[in-house]
Amino acid sequence: MKIKTRILLICVPLAIVSCGTKKAAIKDNATATTAQATKSESPIVRNLAFVQKVSDTKVYVQNIVADMSFTATMGDKNITVPGSLHMRRDGVIRLQLFIPILGSEVGRLEFTPDYVLVIDRMHKQYVKGDYNQLDFLRDNGINFYSLQALFWNQLLLPGASKVGEADLLKFEPKLDGTGENVPVSLKNGNMSYVWTANRNNGLIGQANVTYSSVAQGKSELIWKYDNFKSLGAKLFPSTQEFSFSTTATNKLKKNNIKIEMENLSTDDGWETESTVSNRYQKIDAKDIFGKLLNM
Repeated sequence: MKIKTRILLICVPLAIVSCGTKKAAIKDNATATTAQATKSESPIVRNLAFVQKVSDTKVYVQNIVADMSFTATMGDKNITVPGSLHMRRDGVIRLQLFIPILGSEVGRLEFTPDYVLVIDRMHKQYVKGDYNQLDFLRDNGINFYSLQALFWNQLLLPGASKVGEADLLKFEPKLDGTGENVPVSLKNGNMSYVWTANRNNGLIGQANVTYSSVAQGKSELIWKYDNFKSLGAKLFPSTQEFSFSTTATNKLKKNNIKIEMENLSTDDGWETESTVSNRYQKIDAKDIFGKLLNM
């Protein structure tokens, strides 16, 4: 919502008036203008204007496709492999991992509004289920639309597929500081969200999602954005790094993934859903990432 300042025009009769009457009219006009300026500088208006700026940085394309370098660190295990990223708005987020040099696919992670699919082609195994079956998503309260907003570098609203104009008042920026970055926060039950946005251009540089409860401990997702490149009429972060930590199992667990994208495009010539061969074995979700790391 764009804030427009309306200037009140005072019409002066075309009849001959005294000098004192003219001065009074000028004084009244100045008072009205000052009051209007003060109103436009109110905290609510300033906060809304900034959140609008942040929201307006989102890309408007329907498809994002890129080659990528995928690095995963889980405990004492670390892998770096080439891959590709395919995203279709409100449809799918797909990460494909390839064997270095050979280029054949070794693993696939696919997120849709209805399911999560993880394929381990090395061991001919897969997981397909809802978001509660993958602990790093469940512990951070992540579903498809919140995950999509994180990948697409946008604000998110829990339980909603998008953030509408009327929703912007729910976000609270802290504009009182003088630094380059402005935290924009949102509270939803046990979940806390904080986006760090640039004061000048509104670009989101980091998102923090925290779940905290006495019964289940604390889980935190930190998503960092860098190396913004042109995509359509907007800028998109071609480097994204996200880390997960949780004490939900009474033992601190930390995982980290870094994606570095190249050859960004908006190509739409690809299928939204993947199919799994009937020769593949369906396994428990907790085992699949260990299999992928043991390539």
